[in-house]
Amino acid sequence: MSLTPEQKETLEVFRKQVFDEGIIQEGDSVGTDDTTLLRFLRARKFSLTESKKMLQNCQQWRKTVGGDGIDALYNRLDPYDYPEREEIFKSWSMYFHKASSPQGLLLRILMTAIILALQKGRPVNIQFFGGLNLPELYKHVTPERHWEAIVVNADSLTREVLPAASRAAGKRIHQSIVIVDLKGFGLSQFWQVKSLAQASFQISQDYFPDTMGQLLIINAPSSFTFIWGIIKPWLAKETVEKVDILGSNYREILLDVVDAENLPEILGGTCTCKGEGGCELSGAGPWMDERKERKRNGSTEDSRPGEKTEEIAAVTEHDSPVIHPIDVNVN
Repeated sequence: MSLTPEQKETLEVFRKQVFDEGIIQEGDSVGTDDTTLLRFLRARKFSLTESKKMLQNCQQWRKTVGGDGIDALYNRLDPYDYPEREEIFKSWSMYFHKASSPQGLLLRILMTAIILALQKGRPVNIQFFGGLNLPELYKHVTPERHWEAIVVNADSLTREVLPAASRAAGKRIHQSIVIVDLKGFGLSQFWQVKSLAQASFQISQDYFPDTMGQLLIINAPSSFTFIWGIIKPWLAKETVEKVDILGSNYREILLDVVDAENLPEILGGTCTCKGEGGCELSGAGPWMDERKERKRNGSTEDSRPGEKTEEIAAVTEHDSPVIHPIDVNVN
């Protein structure tokens, strides 16, 4: 679904106003292209006032997070290469891994409707919570350092991952698919991570809006109904609608979304990232390929796009319907 004439006009007015008012400037790492501006407009239902306020708050956060701003933090803590990464991943691994099936068609019956979804090369973000043990983790890593790792991981999505995925797909990709594995996760771990999880959802929704296309929660334990009752009020209605809560029979659904060769073996795929440290630590995907290429060429620049989108229709591909095969009612 492309933008309506009114939405196109609002986008142009929004672009002019945020530049004229100094909310953004060319070269800002938040992004200045139409893809970025549309994320904030969509998150606030194309209200100019609310969208400007959201972007302004985001810019203020980006200038102050970590004490000296997101760009300085990203420079000193590389989300793909920092000393504590392996230790953190033992407790709460979060990594981008390849992409969803670029041409995979998925046809399912949901309630009484037949929904057709076209998956289009969205990067896959995978998180495991079963090994969560924050008291043990914080013997090796400070809570502050752990939070900074979460922040730069979030920023890498718009700074490196989505631009690289777009170039690989030959079209605009600006949403990811998130897979959260809760095998071995229970109430004791939830109480440990509750505040951290809430803060993570908050920065995702407030500072990286409209970047999640679908959230698949697999191996949800029996206690998750209670846990979900606590989590759901943290989320915007639009986010809740993208959540699929699954039990242990998830393999077929994941393989409908992600090709087997792109899905880690532990999730039912065939990928092992052999020779690259395993899927968790490899960071495999077009973004890592570009990093390696930049290293070979001696360049340190990231891949944040700054140009204005030439074809507005190209940045609206996420309006294609997304499948939500739900085992647990999340609404």
